[in-house]
Amino acid sequence: MPTTDPIASVALVGAGPRAAGWLERFAAARSERADPPPVTVHLVDPFPPGAGRIWRRDQSPLLKLNSMVEDVTMFTDDSCTIAGPVRPGPSLLEWVEGVRDGSIGDLRIDDPIVAAELSGLGRGDFPTRRLQSHYLDWFLRRAVDALDDGVSLVVHRDAVRAVEGDDGPQTVRLAGGGSLTVDGVVYALGHAGSDPVGDADRFSAFAARHGLDYLAPAFTADADLDAFGPGRTVAVRGFGLAAVDLLVLLTEGRGGRYSRDGDGDGGGVLRYTPSGLEPRLLIGSRRGVPYRSKISSRLVGAPPALHHLTPEVVAHLAASPERLDFRRDVWPLIARELVHGYYRELFTGHPERVRVAWPEFETALDRVGPDGDEYRALVSSAVRDQADELHLDAFDRPLDGLRFDDADVLQEWLRGHLRDDLHRRTDQGHSATLGLFTALLHALFAIAPHLAGELWTEESRRRDVVGWWPGYFSYVASGPPGHRLEELVALSEAGIVTFAGAGIRVEADDEAGVFRIGSASVAGETAVTALIDAWLPAASAETSDEPALRDLVESRAGTVRHGQVRVSEDDSRLLRPNGEPHPARWAIGPFTTAPFAGAFSRPRTNALAFRENDRVALSVLDALTAWAVRQAAAREPTASSPRTAPGTPSSAAAAVPRTTEPGALPRR
Repeated sequence: MPTTDPIASVALVGAGPRAAGWLERFAAARSERADPPPVTVHLVDPFPPGAGRIWRRDQSPLLKLNSMVEDVTMFTDDSCTIAGPVRPGPSLLEWVEGVRDGSIGDLRIDDPIVAAELSGLGRGDFPTRRLQSHYLDWFLRRAVDALDDGVSLVVHRDAVRAVEGDDGPQTVRLAGGGSLTVDGVVYALGHAGSDPVGDADRFSAFAARHGLDYLAPAFTADADLDAFGPGRTVAVRGFGLAAVDLLVLLTEGRGGRYSRDGDGDGGGVLRYTPSGLEPRLLIGSRRGVPYRSKISSRLVGAPPALHHLTPEVVAHLAASPERLDFRRDVWPLIARELVHGYYRELFTGHPERVRVAWPEFETALDRVGPDGDEYRALVSSAVRDQADELHLDAFDRPLDGLRFDDADVLQEWLRGHLRDDLHRRTDQGHSATLGLFTALLHALFAIAPHLAGELWTEESRRRDVVGWWPGYFSYVASGPPGHRLEELVALSEAGIVTFAGAGIRVEADDEAGVFRIGSASVAGETAVTALIDAWLPAASAETSDEPALRDLVESRAGTVRHGQVRVSEDDSRLLRPNGEPHPARWAIGPFTTAPFAGAFSRPRTNALAFRENDRVALSVLDALTAWAVRQAAAREPTASSPRTAPGTPSSAAAAVPRTTEPGALPRR
């Protein structure tokens, strides 16, 4: 279109990796249009563009991803089922190798700690968040570079406090006092904090009354840990990734050091030498054990494939005239997939560990199912070592039914559990655990497109789809790097960490003015004056500390279900209270009802986020194109100056696209 055409505009609320991924898809979509309209894109975020809040560089160099460097990418590939063009690019590992050999040279890493990490990072290593921040920044700059000359990009280091507008122009109110008038808004926020609710609200008030210290669920990198000083006994609820990061900051982050017994060649037992600045940590959770560690083995048996949750079965479920219950109608099929994937790898990859051939066992397994007496008899007769048997209930809740008379015995049991889990998920001889993981991943991909729809009963949606299922998946597939479990054993042996067990309970004792900590695993209670709830804040728009999300709820521009903003299944438009999609607003990220699987992904997995980014980019481009056509048709032949600076009357930053000010993203 000629330069006198009106300029459409879109604002992205958030400029982290999800927004960067959307921008890359937007550039790709425009590249296939013969005459795309001029567009101004506003990125609005108080945190660094590309990395955003979670992955910003300003955090401890000890904090790591829970993915190996080879398992991270921001780029689409030929596995992606998308309407827009595939634009391949380097995975994090390939990017690291390219930076090292000089083939990727359009960046500067001036952090000596990151530079040292980059020089020695190997395929199976877990990168730091600081390194990931550089990759995300580079990706965003590459996405900007791919924009055609009809696009102006403006970065606002600010927060959005409100969005106003019905079917026409949208007014984006900035926390700093300015505003933008745009034709479309994409909420692309990642994980956000939350106001205290439930136990967090109650414990906060209790701690304030009695002069205690309580830390509500928070992002570990943002948490103020100064109150949890040397030698103080601190109770910790939660055993997921946030808890692991917390342990890192309160131990190694306080000057403690790990070393190995032996000759220093990587062998020997890992030991922890305290600095004297650590608190004493009493940690437990509902399960009482941490998430299963990341797997570093490779599949060696028959190629994985869905056996029960096939496309035909999923299509049949999706066509059900009745609302489904996830635990009743879908979980049994997932459970069958898990045991099938595990034993397929065990029998075909390690035949010396079993007594019968895989075809014979598979037929019997299909008949008896994934649990029950017949299942137990089958695996007992076919598997040589009882430790190789998979029982899903015990795998999920290994402490259930166990009661220890002595807390020291519980410590020994848990250290043994951690060592066994680490061995089985890192030793090549136990690659069956990877068979289990792969089956779970394939099952997730099979059902994910239907998680956001109207397929489920409201009770099952609340209990399972939003609650239990994501937690189970994270426990099995999104645990910490293996070396973190080895460090946890060392911290336990050094007396820094004490395991509280499963079914942890906290009593706020008003009479004594203390928190009392107990569990279902061992008798007795421990009185403490400090408590940390170590998990991420709930991804709830209703309690979010993001003003844009709170405004969306309070203004009723969108609707919320179980804390999540409802979006359309096809292109993630906000759904209004009447169920109709909003003509000018879209939302992507963990706070929506769309399936969420992270802003980045494993290579060659047809990533859910990449597919949604592509659909939304195309939808926004179609909407802006339609706007430009309407504007052009409405102009008189002698129309005067075009609309060249949308959103500028009260926003100085918006008037200067692609400047070199801090936070701007000029083309390379």
